[in-house]
Amino acid sequence: MSVRDDRDCWNLKDIYADTDSWSEALTAIQEGIDGLKAFQGTFSSGPDALLECLELHVRVLKEMYRASSYASMRYHEDTRVGVTAGMEQRAGLVATRLSEAASFVEPEILALGQDTVNAYIAAEPALETYRHQLNDILRRGAHTRSASEEEIIAAAGLVTEVPSSAYGMLANADAPWPMVTLSDGTEFLLNQAGYSRYRSAPDREDREHVFRAFFDVWRRFGRTFGTMLYAQVKRDVFYSRVRKYGSSLEASLDADRIPASVYQTLVEQANEHLHVLHRYFRLRARMMGVTDMCYWDIYPPLVSGELSFPIERGKELVLDAMIPLGPEARQSIAEGFAARWMDVYPRQGKKSGAYMNGHVYDVHPYVLMNYNDDYESVSTLAHEWGHALHSHLTNQSQHFVNADYSIFVAEVASTLNEALLLHRMLEESTSPSERLFYLGHALEQLRGTFFRQSMFAEFELAIHERVEGGEALTADDFSELYGELIRRYHGHADGVVDIDEIFHLEWAYIPHFYYNFYVYQYATSVAAASYLAEQILDDAPGATEAYLDLLRAGGAGYPYDLLVKAGVDLAGPEPYRALMRRMGRIMDEIEGLIQDQ
Repeated sequence: MSVRDDRDCWNLKDIYADTDSWSEALTAIQEGIDGLKAFQGTFSSGPDALLECLELHVRVLKEMYRASSYASMRYHEDTRVGVTAGMEQRAGLVATRLSEAASFVEPEILALGQDTVNAYIAAEPALETYRHQLNDILRRGAHTRSASEEEIIAAAGLVTEVPSSAYGMLANADAPWPMVTLSDGTEFLLNQAGYSRYRSAPDREDREHVFRAFFDVWRRFGRTFGTMLYAQVKRDVFYSRVRKYGSSLEASLDADRIPASVYQTLVEQANEHLHVLHRYFRLRARMMGVTDMCYWDIYPPLVSGELSFPIERGKELVLDAMIPLGPEARQSIAEGFAARWMDVYPRQGKKSGAYMNGHVYDVHPYVLMNYNDDYESVSTLAHEWGHALHSHLTNQSQHFVNADYSIFVAEVASTLNEALLLHRMLEESTSPSERLFYLGHALEQLRGTFFRQSMFAEFELAIHERVEGGEALTADDFSELYGELIRRYHGHADGVVDIDEIFHLEWAYIPHFYYNFYVYQYATSVAAASYLAEQILDDAPGATEAYLDLLRAGGAGYPYDLLVKAGVDLAGPEPYRALMRRMGRIMDEIEGLIQDQ
């Protein structure tokens, strides 16, 4: 862990000068919440009341995002500090009150109807800013309940998060993680962080030991994890039925008007191209020199590299990689690098992992990193600053009400940046060993982002359909379903990768199953990014500007439609075929390089 240096830390004073200013903002938010209640029952009086209420709601919500972001990022600087943990909890309670206070808005807009809303917009031009939001509310009219029912649904959030919270507590805090000693004498705590690090240990027996010891803990609590996941699925089914949807998937997709054919096409294309995944596993076995590929063999790097990338070099590489996007994109990121939009290094108590926060609309995006001077860190840097570019361009181009873009397009920006980085690294790399390192890293990223997430998506759909069909699910049922999937995806029956029965319980380890049809968007996004990157790097006419327009659009349209406008239809097979072409080209080059050695 490095010692904190303010030059490598984000500057949260760009949001609030201090915690007193933050507290004052929360007080103002509460006053705004009280003011919102005065508009209940007034929309029928004319467009002025509707506009005034919407503008107040936007002002309060924008400040709520700002206050919540400040509190969470202060807490993430050092999660051992009780004061900042309390700030995050306080902001969450105020956000719940805001949600409850504004719960009348959608039912009253629905009561007006489309004709009246159109007449209001014609009479008051300032309402034009809210047209997409208003039309979306009206579109979802059949799934919106009365004001009192909406208030109850909003308040239900206080209890319906219990399965997810309980999972997090058991998985991260209470599970009895063992100490493990590797063959070289390395001793470590085999929690989730330890597993992520040492599952790629160079010694094969060490890897098997790590895998078996780690999943033995999940096995010991399998029935409990099964109960929590079953409760989570029932929660999703409850919300879909309360809102009168035909299924949980339909309810989840309809929030952004994503066609169900996108989900169906993803699963179909993943299964149609399992031969590409199996080719990758056979190539991996060949490069590792193993004839009996096992599940604990899929994480070690295909080629080990001792390359070092200090943060300034990492920034330089990311900026160079973005040259195909033009000067505006590069200048935006260079500004962020210079102006302390990022918290760079790991420290004791700092939140692990990486993320981008783009919700401080009037300020700028923030990026949390735990940079380790390796290529994985550079790839993560490119990923998160792809998100930052998206938020920066959106916030510059869109009114706040249209700035909150969907995850469905968010991961396109991040994974496209990773593709541009790989292109940049291969352009300058002449050493076969270096090229193998970068190609192997990219191939593993694509395997994990597309095929693994598609497998998760198929599992998530299956368990929701079982519960919607009136079936109860136990841990054994989850394991049976997941075991069939993991063996099919990894070619177990054909001797591609041997999947021991203990790994059928891997579903218990995956936190994303508590996110309600979330993971499929990683897979669709990497397919869209591969297609767009192919177009941009081939200098296809208008491709770069169409992509930047996608980022500028934010949430001003439905995400599927925005991607179609940018040239990508995820309900059709072509983006997925582009991704398969990309994986095929990488494997072709790897095979050529190892043949020459």
